[in-house]
Amino acid sequence: MADLQLVIAALFVSAAGLNALANWLEVPYPIPLVIGGLVLGLVPGIPGIQLNPNLVLLVFLPPLLYASAFFADLRALRSDARVISLHAIGLVLATAVAVAVIGHELIGLPWAVSFALGAIVSPTDPAAAAAIMRRVGAPRRLVNILEGESLFNDATGLVAYKVAVGAAVGAGFSAGHTVFVFFAGAAGGVAIGLAVGFVIAEVRKRIDDVNTELTISLFSAYGAFIPANELGLSGVLAAVTCGVYLGFRAPEIASPESRMQGFALWSMLTFLLNATLFILIGLQLPVIVKGLGGRAAGQVIGYAAAVCAAAIAVRFLWNFIVTFLIRLLDRRPSQRARRASWRTRVVGSWAGMRGAVSLAAALALPIHTDAGAPLPGRELIQFITFALILVTVVGEGLTLPTLIRRLGVVEDGAEEESEEVRARLAIARAALERIEELGDEDWTRESSVERARRLYEFRQRRFKIRAGKIADDDGLEEGSLRYQRMMHEIYAAQRQALVGLRNSRQISGEVMRRVERELDLEESRLEI
Repeated sequence: MADLQLVIAALFVSAAGLNALANWLEVPYPIPLVIGGLVLGLVPGIPGIQLNPNLVLLVFLPPLLYASAFFADLRALRSDARVISLHAIGLVLATAVAVAVIGHELIGLPWAVSFALGAIVSPTDPAAAAAIMRRVGAPRRLVNILEGESLFNDATGLVAYKVAVGAAVGAGFSAGHTVFVFFAGAAGGVAIGLAVGFVIAEVRKRIDDVNTELTISLFSAYGAFIPANELGLSGVLAAVTCGVYLGFRAPEIASPESRMQGFALWSMLTFLLNATLFILIGLQLPVIVKGLGGRAAGQVIGYAAAVCAAAIAVRFLWNFIVTFLIRLLDRRPSQRARRASWRTRVVGSWAGMRGAVSLAAALALPIHTDAGAPLPGRELIQFITFALILVTVVGEGLTLPTLIRRLGVVEDGAEEESEEVRARLAIARAALERIEELGDEDWTRESSVERARRLYEFRQRRFKIRAGKIADDDGLEEGSLRYQRMMHEIYAAQRQALVGLRNSRQISGEVMRRVERELDLEESRLEI
């Protein structure tokens, strides 16, 4: 119990401290978290961590997948479905085969164990890469493809892993059965995800209590993952499908307050889960190294380097060769207009970082075969997997920003800004139309209608100026910015007065927080 308390305390303190360090260094938090976990593992007195892979797959994986799917851009997933599918299925299998060849021919592992190694290291983790790309202003489409790929490649990798491990322990192998398991598991997982998502959506439509809504939201990932997993189907695809479905229907099934609190809840939960996993990854290395026994250090490092090089090289080759073939076969104008440059493909190839799913799969390797013999190369596979995570997350993560800037793979955000202005103009127009309709209602007052009309006419004019539809002859935009700056000062004065009332015991802490929340909501509407 004392060791558990020490580990929990170390995890929280390390997560906060290393995240602060990441912000100070302006690097994605997974990089210092992995290194920090490794350093912690070498500190005397820190107990050895035996990470239960089943716990990782059950506790950590569903909410991380669900959150990514819930906030995914469905339009981007549809428009880039071909690229995402080729990466999530084709690239994963190609990487597994290439690594399997190295595992058998160079390392000397049996073919089944070699394919298990390939399946373990093939799925990517976008946490660090996506954070880097957003920070340096990489094209939005590139980020969307990377995140879309990661939503589905875990399913491919884990199915291939399950088949390879079954063959390695003596369960036999059948190509026809493998193909059937893959497609049946995928279809079943999607079906369960849709069914669970539909039921949850219908339930949430009838609930107006925020705490209950948020509890159901947290349950949603497990509600889809666990049934599919228990039925031998793809729990990964079930959680992803459920997340995409509920994310699409969120505007109609969630109250405004639950949406605001839910976004904050999932943002914090995702960070804590990722932070814990990356620290635990670092803490695993001393345990893994102890299991290597009498293998020569140079030999082990050489094997790890060969696998790392193969995994990275296959991603580069896939992005260039498959792209060439697609362009050769598909010459439609719509596809020609969407073609990415070689620089973009280089950045996308260098962003194939690995993470917690690969480590969990490596740790889940059985100790013995069905015949009772030790599984060949188990500890070596675990070391190679950790080495690949370290090389890709730290090595690629630290060099990716420089690569993006040197190649000029950045966008100015004009497209996204244009979409936002278009959306704000549309909602202002909808508001004015509704105001005109409400003006004829018996329960409205002319003064209230006129005040609302002036407010939305002002907003409509501002965004027409931003869209370039009208000229800003009277300095409306500059005046608006000065007004917002003034309002920040006014809100600060109100908070100070509110705290003063609480400190002098004229109001309770509960009243202070309720009024403060209203101020926060009002101030959050300001743009600066």
